[in-house]
Amino acid sequence: MAVITTSAGMGDPRFFAATGPHALAAVAQAVGCAPPSRVAVLTGLAGLENAGPEHVSFLGSKRLAAQLDRTRAGAVLVRTEMASRVPDGSAALVVTDPFVAWAQVAALFHAAPEVVAGVHPTAVIAADAAVDASAQIGPHVVIGARAEIGARCRVGAGAVIGDGVVLGADCRIHAHVSISHAVLGARVTLFPGARVGQEGFGFTLTERGFLTTPQLGIVVIGDDVEIGANTTIDRGAMGDTVIGDGTRIDNLVQIGHAVRIGRYCAISGHVGLSGSCVLDDYVTIGGQAGLADHVHVGARAQIGAKAGVMSDVAAGVAVLGAPAQPVREFFREIATLRRLTRRGGKAE
Repeated sequence: MAVITTSAGMGDPRFFAATGPHALAAVAQAVGCAPPSRVAVLTGLAGLENAGPEHVSFLGSKRLAAQLDRTRAGAVLVRTEMASRVPDGSAALVVTDPFVAWAQVAALFHAAPEVVAGVHPTAVIAADAAVDASAQIGPHVVIGARAEIGARCRVGAGAVIGDGVVLGADCRIHAHVSISHAVLGARVTLFPGARVGQEGFGFTLTERGFLTTPQLGIVVIGDDVEIGANTTIDRGAMGDTVIGDGTRIDNLVQIGHAVRIGRYCAISGHVGLSGSCVLDDYVTIGGQAGLADHVHVGARAQIGAKAGVMSDVAAGVAVLGAPAQPVREFFREIATLRRLTRRGGKAE
């Protein structure tokens, strides 16, 4: 049986290449804060409770202030109002947003692995496909006719890139992804098992049964989009399915045909978007929510977990429940039901 070893710090070296150690001043420079007066050397990252003098940690919420009081971390990323709570043995790195600073420090200690240009000998690439010389093509990858693979792309083992598909520069296509009928922008990440561009769920019922409707659109994915493992994105029937710049889609999400998602939306796992839904910019959707076809969700609206959205949602509105309704109305109904049950079901 294998021996399992753990350490207080994050980033197991078996899986995550590390840089460093880094001087405390270099860490401060990475997050754009004033360098502390003390001198220290830091080797990695850790949570407040587990950190030692060699680690950087951060306080993301005042609710964890008790952990801050007890931490042994060499340095802690904090907002101005919490700097006085940092123990004497730790250096306070005062930042505007500890979550952003934490990401910057993580990138300092654990930079993304470099692309190793080349094509694995087991890959199958069509003669007329255009693969940039700086791309990394993994084992058993299939790249179809007329496909275009941009500069510094990494295509993981067993991925299938269909005929005519375009990948912009710096895309990360993980293992066993399949892409067809799609054009991707720059810096798009598809996690393992994602399926993009397959036929949508379109058909007409006739006397002889179902007649499949031709799906003649494509999928267009903007720059800096991340799509989770085993998520599926159907191509459109008459129009394109579009995912806007910077959007994040979790694992196991279903995006129906001709859905149009705006910029910087966040969609949690197990969400289902029926055909021809439209999401404007900065929409957030909680896990297991479902949207009926042709629903329009306005900019910055928030759809709660397990909500069933049957009609349009106005910009900036937060909804819950099935059928979905504004949050205040939802909780007012819940409170009314509780009062009724406590009175034995008798209305006031």
